[in-house]
Amino acid sequence: MSPIIAAKGKDSGTARVLGSGTSGVAELFIFHPVDTIAKRLMSNKAKVTLSSLSPIIFREYSVAPLGRKLLSLFPGLGYAACYKVSQRIYKFGGQPWINDVLVRNYKTGYTNMFGERKGRMMMQATAGSLTGIGEVVLLPLDALKIKRQVNPEAFRGRGVLRIFLEEGTTLYRGWGWTVARNAPGSFALFGASAVTKDYVLGVSDYSKATWTQNFIASVAGAVASITVAAPLDTIKTRIQNANFEQKMRGMTIVRELVHEEGAMALFKGLTPKILVVGPKLVFSYTIAQSLIPWFAKYV
Repeated sequence: MSPIIAAKGKDSGTARVLGSGTSGVAELFIFHPVDTIAKRLMSNKAKVTLSSLSPIIFREYSVAPLGRKLLSLFPGLGYAACYKVSQRIYKFGGQPWINDVLVRNYKTGYTNMFGERKGRMMMQATAGSLTGIGEVVLLPLDALKIKRQVNPEAFRGRGVLRIFLEEGTTLYRGWGWTVARNAPGSFALFGASAVTKDYVLGVSDYSKATWTQNFIASVAGAVASITVAAPLDTIKTRIQNANFEQKMRGMTIVRELVHEEGAMALFKGLTPKILVVGPKLVFSYTIAQSLIPWFAKYV
């Protein structure tokens, strides 16, 4: 018997879109500069020192006035808006839907294998992993956002439509590494969040968690996700920030990176990412988890 795809959960689809979309918009305007800094640090191949930090982060505006420096951290805002809002709607709105499908069709199997409590958490994590894999469809927007942040000369005055027409499938460069990063990363995000709610906070109905409980669970999920995905995220970023005509293979990047920078370079930027990107994920995930049930009361 084929699985029932039209699974309906406690929250409406409209509530999930509104809640996750709002979290994406709020995250974008608050954390886009942070994301730019993190991407530029990950793309830097030289040793980072106190004196080289400003040129790495602000590029040609490293000696400009403070206001101009800050504005330089908002490159590719249009691409970022399309990508970030779409990503959050898909990820935070889509994961509950996939979880509903798993609950309706495979709950018995998960319960028999893991027990009722662990089975519930495993379905949350599995739904997150499947959502992360499907996120590859948004890769072109992510690639354009990253190039705009760290390699703007790759655009050479071309508009987004012309880039899509001319570059085609090259915008999906690194899709395999993206899937390899997203599957365990999203599994860890939603899985660690579910474990924290269930075991640490004693929340069995996740939709009834308070803002504080959602925040605590989001912290655990974000740290787990960023740490697990860090090596693959570094490789993916270096593939995507190259010029369009420069084809970079993932294994070539891994060999060069390990040979020239050492194996720990795979975790380059992990601490800054946890400190500055972590709060971004915590913020958006907390907002989405809290607003979706709130919107569900009205739509």
